[in-house]
Amino acid sequence: MTEALTRPIAELAVLMGEGEIKARTLAEEAIANHDRCGEKLMAYSQWAPDHARKCADAADAAFAVGARAGSLQGIPTSIKDLFAVSGFPTYAGSPKRLPAKFEVDGPVVASLRRQLGTVMGKTHMVEFAFGGTGHNAHYGAPRNPWDAKLHRSPGGSSSGAGVSICEGSALLAFGSDTAASVRLPASMTGNAGLKFTKDRWSSEGIVPLSFTFDTPGIMARSMADAAFSFAALDPQLGDGFDFMRRVPSGVQGLRIGLADSWFWDGCENGIAKVVKQALDSLASAGAMVREKSLPEAAEAFAVFAEGGVSGIEFRAFLDRELPDWLATIDPVNAPAVNGAANIPAREYLTRLMRLADAEKRAVARFDDVDVIATPTVMLTPHVMTEEQGPEKFWARNRGIVHNLVPGNFLRLCAATLPVGLDRLGMPVGLQLIAKGGDDEKLVAIACAVEGVLGTPRERLGTPPMCKA
Repeated sequence: MTEALTRPIAELAVLMGEGEIKARTLAEEAIANHDRCGEKLMAYSQWAPDHARKCADAADAAFAVGARAGSLQGIPTSIKDLFAVSGFPTYAGSPKRLPAKFEVDGPVVASLRRQLGTVMGKTHMVEFAFGGTGHNAHYGAPRNPWDAKLHRSPGGSSSGAGVSICEGSALLAFGSDTAASVRLPASMTGNAGLKFTKDRWSSEGIVPLSFTFDTPGIMARSMADAAFSFAALDPQLGDGFDFMRRVPSGVQGLRIGLADSWFWDGCENGIAKVVKQALDSLASAGAMVREKSLPEAAEAFAVFAEGGVSGIEFRAFLDRELPDWLATIDPVNAPAVNGAANIPAREYLTRLMRLADAEKRAVARFDDVDVIATPTVMLTPHVMTEEQGPEKFWARNRGIVHNLVPGNFLRLCAATLPVGLDRLGMPVGLQLIAKGGDDEKLVAIACAVEGVLGTPRERLGTPPMCKA
């Protein structure tokens, strides 16, 4: 990766504002990074270098006259193809372009564009975000850059987002998280990820999977970059610099709940050991780590394993808005999508009521802790050729989203940051879960944790496929 793009986003924002570096320089370096390894990694469904240059030139023109449009002015950003971005077609991972109504900027993208961020293109994704392995029968899957020999899963459904950050073509990536889809690929590709409380950010302008759980989210190389970007884009904050000045300098007095065994049993390849070592380091730095049960997580996952509500809501969306797309649904998803049409309304409502009850009880678990810590993903990213047929696909999917679904189904907020490599050399993530509505507190805590543990590059190094 080139030198300028190794700097933190906040530092780059200052340098551009002072005229020490150009947004066009960042864009050209991002383009060069993609040209070097992008064909192998396949992060983008729509790679747009000429558009990126125009965005960067607009940012530089504003800087030249002393105009600051926002904290993310000139920052290279990739956007999941679930988001409407005017001037770009929207496919949502499907084989056909969606109607024009799905190409009108929603509030999240509009905020980035008002700030004159540099849009590098739209990233690959699982079709309609329905699945977490990265599999897409129509286009194939991006490659996880941490294994130079085998094509391992990059995670999904925001499968190209984390890969775009690894290759250095973006410093910030937009994704969505309905049951895992930001935190899962962030963890599997060694990046930081943020899943916000439902409705903290608007889902308008994002092709829906589940109106009950869909949440925009972001990924970045570090939690500091993610936090700066969160504050810049958040409607309640709107300034990255001010938020970062309020991030704690350490973890002294931080109350961390060590999640119960449900989140740890079944971890592969030393993942549990890597996460517990990170928590030991936080305890040594002054954090108070104590065991904390969250039994509602297992209840929420049981609803997911029974079929959840997303498939039902997704089928209703297709029936109403995109009926012609039913014929081309990925074969691994077709049984679930077709079966959802026959689930009684009583069953759907019962599942929602079970989750609402669990959500109310989960809130009390945070009365005496600030966050609850878990491994982000229990399983090592698998080799994509091991996936065959709907049954094996969904068994794998349930395993990789196991620790992530409760964050959505219990309406909590959560962050993931890389803390090491497992025995196969693949990234391991630490998930920090907070009470719904505590987004600012969570992001500040995650930044403080990273300050103690070190940045992803310091802990993990560089992905083998992204080395010069």
